[in-house]
Amino acid sequence: MVIAIPIHQNQLSQHFGHCKIFRFYHVSEDREFSSIRNLTPPPHEPGVLPKWLADEGANIIITGGMGMHAQNLFHQYGIEVVLGAESGDPDCIVKEWLKGTLATGDNRCDH
Repeated sequence: MVIAIPIHQNQLSQHFGHCKIFRFYHVSEDREFSSIRNLTPPPHEPGVLPKWLADEGANIIITGGMGMHAQNLFHQYGIEVVLGAESGDPDCIVKEWLKGTLATGDNRCDH
C-alpha cells in the first residue's frame, strides 16, 4: 500500500493542488512504514496530479480538501481519497489512518 499526502511547510496541506511536495508512505503488510519519500509534483494543471500519483504507485491520498472533478479522476485511477483531514504532522496522520482513528471533517475545497 502506498499512501500519498500533500505537504506544505512540513504539515499536511489543506488543498492537494497547491502543494510543492508530496510525501509517499510505503506501508508493509503489518501496517508499518517500509519507506517514506518526498517527491516534487509536476506543475499543477487539471488532471495531471491524479495520473502522476497513480504512476508513482499511490493507492490512497489523504488531504484536507479536493474538488469533485479531481476526486472523480482519482477514483478512475483506483486511488482512494480521504478528505477532511486537519493540518498536522504527516507521519501521525498516516499512523492514525492505519489504526482507523483519523478524525476527518468536511471537505475543505469548494470547487
